[in-house]
Amino acid sequence: MNFIGAGIAILGAAIGAGIGNGQVISKTIESMARQPEMAGQLRTTMFIGVGLIEAVPILGVVLGLLMVFQ
Repeated sequence: MNFIGAGIAILGAAIGAGIGNGQVISKTIESMARQPEMAGQLRTTMFIGVGLIEAVPILGVVLGLLMVFQ
């Protein structure tokens, strides 16, 4: 039963991060197309946002491993 819960935790975290990354990147590209002079600042902010979003699946994997090995 722990394996199913761990798989669901990891799956949910991965799907959520994928959707979040897609939205952040698409909005950044849209903003760069509208204001090309802000491309450098937008790119930096995008990388910070994507890095924060990627913390979610890492936490999901840690939670899943705790569920399996506890």
